[in-house]
Amino acid sequence: MADPALRVLLELRPAFDGHAGIPQEARLLFRGLRRLEGLDVEGLLQSSGHALARGLPVKDEGWSRDKQLNRLSRVVVSLRKEVHNPYVAALGMLVRALTGATEELSRFEAAAFRDFIWQALFARTLHAEDFDSVTQAGYRVARVPWTAMHRMALLTRKLGHATYPRLDTRGFDVMIAETPYPARVSGATRLVVRYHDAIPLLMPHTISDMAYHQASHYHALRTNVEAGAHFACVSESTRQDLLRIFPQVESRAVTIHNMVSHHYYPELSTPARVPEVIRTRLNDDEALGQRSPRELGERVDYLLMVSTLEPRKNHAALLSAWEQLRAGAHPDLKLVVVGMLGWQHEPILRKFRPWIERGELFVLQDVPSPELRLLYRHARATACPSFGEGFDFSGVEAMRCGGAVVASDIAVHREVFADAAEYFSPYSADDLAQALARVIDPAQSARREDLVRRGEPVAARYLPERILPRWREYLLGLPR
Repeated sequence: MADPALRVLLELRPAFDGHAGIPQEARLLFRGLRRLEGLDVEGLLQSSGHALARGLPVKDEGWSRDKQLNRLSRVVVSLRKEVHNPYVAALGMLVRALTGATEELSRFEAAAFRDFIWQALFARTLHAEDFDSVTQAGYRVARVPWTAMHRMALLTRKLGHATYPRLDTRGFDVMIAETPYPARVSGATRLVVRYHDAIPLLMPHTISDMAYHQASHYHALRTNVEAGAHFACVSESTRQDLLRIFPQVESRAVTIHNMVSHHYYPELSTPARVPEVIRTRLNDDEALGQRSPRELGERVDYLLMVSTLEPRKNHAALLSAWEQLRAGAHPDLKLVVVGMLGWQHEPILRKFRPWIERGELFVLQDVPSPELRLLYRHARATACPSFGEGFDFSGVEAMRCGGAVVASDIAVHREVFADAAEYFSPYSADDLAQALARVIDPAQSARREDLVRRGEPVAARYLPERILPRWREYLLGLPR
């Protein structure tokens, strides 16, 4: 008789927000794990900032269909509410925790709400061919807000010990959380933390709301460690950072790299479409003051950066290096930046603005993957200048699309990009300018061609067919 399937609950809260990074990884992981033999995977629905309506009872209680649909419909409505005060929910959780109660998980049947599940969680990353797989999956609802879980712990820490709620995860062998998780799980459930980076602890000066995010990350992580959680790190560099903080988890921490989206592949295309993409996807935020460029010509020479605008991503160094190139041998070189406006974006926007007004620099948003494939392929180079990363999707995506990558010389880039990138010090705009020149100078075209050639097998390491067998082996090998 075959062994029963391993029952896995995967946190999907990040998938409600954003295109890239952790939200993208959550979508790809859910899609991928759902395809693996021997696993029965459900998604955990939870809001960051407000309580959700209760779903259906875990055990069928014989409700009429109209009553079931009304209950499920209220869950959908509650997921679209405005953010509430997390302290109110935190106090309620604290009372339940002190009395030994658990936070229940209710059922969400997606069959009648497939459009919502697809649009809210998956459409920004997955292909339409994945629609049936993810909308026919099972889901559980955690009513308690994720932020309130953190707030509860930070409040009780002041009394001597950080207290976290306990989720009732009975029936699941494994729960996978996309960050250090601010709750305990049932005794028979193994918690696996998908550990993306230790930046809130090791580079706290580069994150928003520093005091809160540093404290919430540390105390949740410490509680996970003490509770016996396992850690699946997105890179060996991230794993080593984790072990610097908690060396005792060495035997419980493994490296399973992120998967690159199947949206990115080498596609024959014409650079004549690039001006159209730039005009169509301009970020219309008033802070940018962008206007659709009238004349871009049939071919645009440009550098590309795909990243949220925030200090850690090091846009300032790229801007300075680009200005040097324009002042020298590349006076017509444009700069295209794809990404949302993140925290403390104002200083870099002030430096961008004169170039935006001249029609030489463009900030794009909500670029769908077919158009991003085009931008990656025809950029003179894709720059990845960050001071710190856990993985860095953009460089791998660029390589998959046949682009050349210039990256900051940090440990994770050396690991993930290997010898398929031109490296530079993130602390020197001059070094970045020289690295870019070595790649985009027509007289050194062989270097760019070499990077593109090297990038193909490197990026292939992160395809789902390479990564998913590792996940299956890992999950089925966990103690049960």
